[in-house]
Amino acid sequence: MDAGISPGQSPAPQDFAQIFRLIGGYRISQALRVAVELGIPDHLAAGPRHCDDLATTTGSHAPTLYRLLRFLAGAGLLDETSPKQFALTPLGSTLRADIPASICPVVRLWLSESHWQSWSHLLHSVQTGQHAFDHAHGTGVFDYLREDAELSAIFNATMTTSSARLANALLKHYDFHGIGRIVDIGGGHGFTLTTILADHPTMQGVLFDLPDVVAGASLEAIGGTNRCEIIGGSFFETVPADADAYILKQIIHDWDDDQSLAILRNVRVAMPGHARVLLIERRIEPDHRDAMRVLHIDMEMLVNVSGMERTDAEYRSLLEQAGFRLARVVPLLDGAGFAVFEAMRSDTN
Repeated sequence: MDAGISPGQSPAPQDFAQIFRLIGGYRISQALRVAVELGIPDHLAAGPRHCDDLATTTGSHAPTLYRLLRFLAGAGLLDETSPKQFALTPLGSTLRADIPASICPVVRLWLSESHWQSWSHLLHSVQTGQHAFDHAHGTGVFDYLREDAELSAIFNATMTTSSARLANALLKHYDFHGIGRIVDIGGGHGFTLTTILADHPTMQGVLFDLPDVVAGASLEAIGGTNRCEIIGGSFFETVPADADAYILKQIIHDWDDDQSLAILRNVRVAMPGHARVLLIERRIEPDHRDAMRVLHIDMEMLVNVSGMERTDAEYRSLLEQAGFRLARVVPLLDGAGFAVFEAMRSDTN
């Protein structure tokens, strides 16, 4: 026995099998991407189809497509119901483009060539503390998106999908009553704001994001001119003033502490004494295994932007440094670890 390994630490055969599954996880990821790009889950939505039929529909090489479908069946996404005939499993159905909150944009974004390349430079991030995207591409991810219209559209669709998955949980677990005017900071095309306004007919809204982002938003879709205003700008410079509440959904996790403090301090300057700021973010649970889904996103933040996921204590500290006090944390119980971190200005009761 190896002198450095105690009997309790010795790996069993199943440990070797598991580590090989982990090492080879990228193969499943890329197979998922190809399946989504070919529209395989959508082509199977109506029922099982033969591999040769799918190959004709998707313009694929039938024998090679069969190998891909067989692999996806092994991963639990498909069932081979008869020789070379495949059907979707419930797990595989999550990849359909026509279902509410489809994760297809997530697959296309996370497994795009630009993201894939940045992940190959994870070692650079670990050794330097810098995000790998800039190292791989010579520019930051948001600047890159502004130059790549197709990828930018996928990114915005991914953010809308994320908002759609959160919307019901947000309305169910957080009470927005008493808010007359609400600003959605970094709100993209306004899905979250639309959801809140639809549930609160007397509330007024402001959608605030970069000018090229809000250019794709529709006033009609988010309540019309009588209920909502669209403002373009940078939250590193200023944010709209005099609202009762400010939502920052998955904004702070994109930035390091210094950048996050700059954003939060701009919000504090803009908000009146009675207003509240609502950070909608994932929370890292103390048990690392329980937190694994959030830790996946934390690594995504490490590689592709300068941000991070945080614990409750880290959000409390960040808010206090920006001049806020954390009033409460409201778990959204959405299965993804999200919560509302509600804060007030520290100079108010």
